Amino acid sequence: MANAYFQFRQFTIRQDCCAMKVGTDGTLLGAWASVPQGNSRVLDIGTGTGLIGLMLAQRFPNAEIMGIDIDADAVRQARENVAASPFAERVTISEADVRQMDSPECFDAIVSNPPYFVDSLTCPDQQRTTARHTATLTYAQLTAAAFRLLRPEGIFSVVIPTDSLSQLEAEARLCGFFPSRICKVRTTPTKHPKRCLIEFRKVPVAEIDVSEGIIENKPGERSPWYHELTQDFYIK
Repeated sequence: MANAYFQFRQFTIRQDCCAMKVGTDGTLLGAWASVPQGNSRVLDIGTGTGLIGLMLAQRFPNAEIMGIDIDADAVRQARENVAASPFAERVTISEADVRQMDSPECFDAIVSNPPYFVDSLTCPDQQRTTARHTATLTYAQLTAAAFRLLRPEGIFSVVIPTDSLSQLEAEARLCGFFPSRICKVRTTPTKHPKRCLIEFRKVPVAEIDVSEGIIENKPGERSPWYHELTQDFYIK
């Protein structure tokens, strides 16, 4: 059973009411995603516990973050986590469906750790199904909403299973997005990349920044890459 809370350096994530607990995917995206410098507005789609939004608030002191989720329990818990953090004045949490969301002002950056099971058997637990399966938010719907809500010079960052990369890229291109940065992440040096961090923009870049990361050199030993990426967040 997962712990009821996860302690980071500057904030605590309580997670007993959320279907999706603190995990490597969210931590990777929160530590890796780019946000334009200055007074940026950031949207976190499917915020869950609020982890990614709080990580971005810590990394970018001038950014204002809005986290949204369709799960009322997750929204309540994310609000609790934000209220107890040092970043409560810059992070807001709303119960909203990005597919119907309308904002009078577009965002400078959008991030998402989206539902990741595609065409798979759903879970009897409806809350976990909503959080984990693309039946509730397809890649086509996600990328279309992000394109609509993002500024022309904005950045859209996602973490997904590597097996889903080609599908997400195809849907993003149909909307008008271009990949600008891709990082494929291995759990250990001998394993194939399991997850992928990818950044999109509305204008093509001269050269896509492609890299690879490794989480652990061996079980229980973080790699230098992962340590450097997350050292401002983990206590140990």
